[in-house]
Amino acid sequence: NVFNDTAPLIILALGQMVVILTRCIDLSVAANLALTGMGTAMINVAMPALPIPVILAIAIGLGAIMGAVNGLLVWKLDIPPIVVTLGTMTIFRGIIFVISNGKWVNSHEMSPAFTGFPRAEILGLPVMSWTAITTVVIFAVMMARTPLGRSIFAVGGNPHAAVYTGINVGKTQFLAFVISGALAGLTGYLWVARYAVAYVDIAGGFELEVVAACV
Repeated sequence: NVFNDTAPLIILALGQMVVILTRCIDLSVAANLALTGMGTAMINVAMPALPIPVILAIAIGLGAIMGAVNGLLVWKLDIPPIVVTLGTMTIFRGIIFVISNGKWVNSHEMSPAFTGFPRAEILGLPVMSWTAITTVVIFAVMMARTPLGRSIFAVGGNPHAAVYTGINVGKTQFLAFVISGALAGLTGYLWVARYAVAYVDIAGGFELEVVAACV
């Protein structure tokens, strides 16, 4: 139970790790989670028969788009990441209020399949826990064995030297924000489905716990 409760923090901290390694920070992860969670909950209410894999794809896609917005502002406009993500954090929360009119989406409005997926057990562990474990394994391989993983370390270690080795520093930081956003989107669906409620202030202040966990 403790591990399952910590699963969202594990997933988000891994996304934050990639961003922090590139000398940036993403303070909008909790707002991204909340907006994606509200979005998927409202889609489920409107189309209860929509398959879970489609909802997962929508959640990851929405999160990645929000991460890409952060990444583009940092990369192309050269705005400090803390300023960008503080701004988008407020914007994302505002969008939730606009699309929901400040109303909650409660458990009785959600389909059994929507709320049941994160709780379904495989080998005695809920899907939510397995998602965290899978994410850890994927990131362990990505950071140690792929060009992207090595370039993330190189950009954070010495951005000037990274340029001379042919690494695009801005693009690497952009990809880090996209990865962080995609994981926040995935967690948004899992969070809302597990607790069976969606509202404006989901995971309020959670971004600080994510940064602390990452550090």
